[in-house]
Amino acid sequence: MSNFIRSGLFLLLISLLFNSCGPSLNSDNLRGKWNYTKLESPNANPPSEEPEWKLKMDKPVIEFSKNNELTLWWADSVLSHGTFTIDGKNILFKQVLTDGRTNEFPFHVTKFDGKQIVFETQGKEGSRVTAVKE
Repeated sequence: MSNFIRSGLFLLLISLLFNSCGPSLNSDNLRGKWNYTKLESPNANPPSEEPEWKLKMDKPVIEFSKNNELTLWWADSVLSHGTFTIDGKNILFKQVLTDGRTNEFPFHVTKFDGKQIVFETQGKEGSRVTAVKE
């Protein structure tokens, strides 16, 4: 086996080791309040980002509680609520609407280290959120 192939395999093993050492995406590791630090709309035309001063003023938060309850807060008011389940790298949010009906959609998690989470919704009006745990 050539040194080039050995080096490549060694780097692959090291990267797999470090990637598997972080906290896993599960209800226990999510539980708590996560403060938004960045809110982007990458699929908008043109793409946009919520100004930092507005995030500081409105204090958006996603809260994961016991019994897999999820609450989205904006300006100290409940914006949305419901329940969630974890499916791989997706947080499946079952939103309870004001008339009692439900709407289910995924938050795709692209980064999670136990202290910071980056998740996004898909589609033209999709958004990408970066949040840090309180």
